[in-house]
Amino acid sequence: MTTGIDWDHPTDPRAGSWQLEHVKQYVGSGGTEGQYWNGTQTLLLTTVGRVSGNPVRTPLIYGEADGRYLLVASKGGADEHPLWFRNLSANPQVRIQVGPRILQGTARTADPEERAAYWPVMVKHWPAYDEYQAKTDREIPIVVIEPAA
Repeated sequence: MTTGIDWDHPTDPRAGSWQLEHVKQYVGSGGTEGQYWNGTQTLLLTTVGRVSGNPVRTPLIYGEADGRYLLVASKGGADEHPLWFRNLSANPQVRIQVGPRILQGTARTADPEERAAYWPVMVKHWPAYDEYQAKTDREIPIVVIEPAA
């Protein structure tokens, strides 16, 4: 686990964004509000900034499989990966908040076999992922978070 990271004081999304409002609701309620959003489930992912070295928190849709948490690095079908995914490429140590539970873990990109199995799981949570994949030439990664024991 990464030492010296102040996981309790992350940088949140920019002011005025729906993401910041979502994070405030999630954190302010201790996870009792905000976990469910627009008909799906969300968690708060905290990564370590690849440039700053500081923790950065992002609300994301998630799925679960085999005791792991799944995230889709879609960025709405943009041609580049989201910042949180690029952070994971530099440092795979993460913190997640799932409802009231806060867990440390390690993130990795799903291998091709896992991605094939997990993609339909994630599309059930957010059908627009198929549209996002159709909009870009990059293969949208699925991230697997293994919670620490």
